[in-house]
Amino acid sequence: MRRYMATYTWQVLKKELGLYQLARDIVIMIRVCKMFRQGLRGFREYQIIETAHWKHPTFSFWDKKRQSRVTFDTMGFIAEEDHFPPRAIQIMQKKASWRTEDEIQAVCNILQVLDSYRNFEEPLQLLLAKVMRFERFGRRRVIIKKGQKSNSFYFIYLGTVAVTKDDDGSSAFLDPHPILLHKGGCFGEMGLLDASVRRATIVCMEETEFLVVDREDFFAYKLDQEVQKDAQCRFEFFRKMDLFASWSDKKLWQLVAVAKIEKFSYGQLISKDFVESSFIMFISKGSCEVLRLLDLAASPSYHKWVWQHLELIDGRPLMTHVSEYSPMERYREFQIKSYPLQDFSSLKLLHLQKAWELQGTSFSRKIRTSGDSLPKMLGPKIKSKPTQSIKCPMINTNLGELPKEAVVGVYVKVHTVEQGEILGLHQIFLPKGEHDTRPFILLSLGNEMIRIRKENFYKLIDSDDEMINKLLKLNIAYPSDEDMCQKFLQENSWNVFRKDLLQLLVKHRQSPPFTPIRPKKKGIYDPRSVVLNLCSINKTTKPCYPIFKAPQKYLPPLRIVQAIKAPRYKIQELLPQ
Repeated sequence: MRRYMATYTWQVLKKELGLYQLARDIVIMIRVCKMFRQGLRGFREYQIIETAHWKHPTFSFWDKKRQSRVTFDTMGFIAEEDHFPPRAIQIMQKKASWRTEDEIQAVCNILQVLDSYRNFEEPLQLLLAKVMRFERFGRRRVIIKKGQKSNSFYFIYLGTVAVTKDDDGSSAFLDPHPILLHKGGCFGEMGLLDASVRRATIVCMEETEFLVVDREDFFAYKLDQEVQKDAQCRFEFFRKMDLFASWSDKKLWQLVAVAKIEKFSYGQLISKDFVESSFIMFISKGSCEVLRLLDLAASPSYHKWVWQHLELIDGRPLMTHVSEYSPMERYREFQIKSYPLQDFSSLKLLHLQKAWELQGTSFSRKIRTSGDSLPKMLGPKIKSKPTQSIKCPMINTNLGELPKEAVVGVYVKVHTVEQGEILGLHQIFLPKGEHDTRPFILLSLGNEMIRIRKENFYKLIDSDDEMINKLLKLNIAYPSDEDMCQKFLQENSWNVFRKDLLQLLVKHRQSPPFTPIRPKKKGIYDPRSVVLNLCSINKTTKPCYPIFKAPQKYLPPLRIVQAIKAPRYKIQELLPQ
């Protein structure tokens, strides 16, 4: 009887709760995990092991229950995130002469993620892909030692290295702000050309992957000629500049030796703050823009502009706002807004009456006073402009209250840097107290620039009075934030007026042209997300669309907008009737 009840209970649970299916899934998962452990041999760090070291990447075993052989390919479980691909490692283990053109092109395509590799010309890129070999070193491994001759040229594919002045590189782990090179950086190319000794030590800060070009291959496949061509281009660029007209060729080649060319595509971010950058940048080709992230809430002009437009939010007629007050009314309006002005004329008469009584002068008139007439307020006599109550969350700023939604920021173009101009030298000789410490963003419009570390450049111009006099003339003063805010508000008002005028004057088509029905693309971008709409600031229901925010230094993120839509007069009332 008990056996029958247990069987019956199990069948009920199997049907109602699905425990049978759950138990079956658990058993299958245990078997899969067991096969996975056997194949990976204890979950070792297989993702950073070269495929050549795997003797049996594909394994199989006999499944007794199914009476068949189960095969697993471990290559399907490789985690290659950020690491150099195993296929490329296999290619680089071959000799340079054994690599085919397709293999060289495949390696070249993989290396396009490295900025320093992409800066070279295409012929040199192919030659580098032909002779490179792959290396991986652990933390604290010294790659280059100070005082030794150069034997290799290195590209960093993954990891970080530090540049130090000591022999063993130990100071890099004690220095709170060491000089670091990250993924995409390279070092050692100029040392192969002039056979000079290393002036610094390079040490790995973590496990790092390198792509190495040895000296023998560098000269055997004539890479030195291609590198020399790039160096010659830099030399000719500096020679054409008036700034270096007085320098000798020998000194100019010293500048070329510490300079590197970098290429940036259109819209690529070059620097988040080039004022604090440790590099001097020479624009050799193309152009770039200097941008400033402007916090509008910190501008008095923006506060005044916002509240002037919010007065129109109640939709009063036009003449209420444009009618001018007389000088006396404007003065009294100012007094009312400044403090509650009161009429103390009755107090003056009482004072005169007491003075005359003391002097024996008779004063027959009686001054009628009442509790509510003394003192009399001038408020009811002079009516102020009706104020509009804005029902929305407010934020207290240094300049007063502002609606929370109106606290936004904009990217303003400050300056366009053209070919031949220099960045990083405009404050070189100014006292520290006069430095403009505001962060400025550098954005590429498709350009090529030459970077030089400031300390290397300062060593070359030391005791050069003629060069110092030329650099003093390069001082550039960028406009203040208040001026940029006023310019933005003027451009915004003009864009809004132009749009309204076009809608008024241009007749719309009665029947819209035929447009095919296309499925809407799913995306996070919405044109309304970059427009601040002050017209809906009083509405309780807000539209749902994403908001873009930009990080600030020592401040919370700031919402970014491109335009501001505010309450305004109807354009028909502004035009002559």
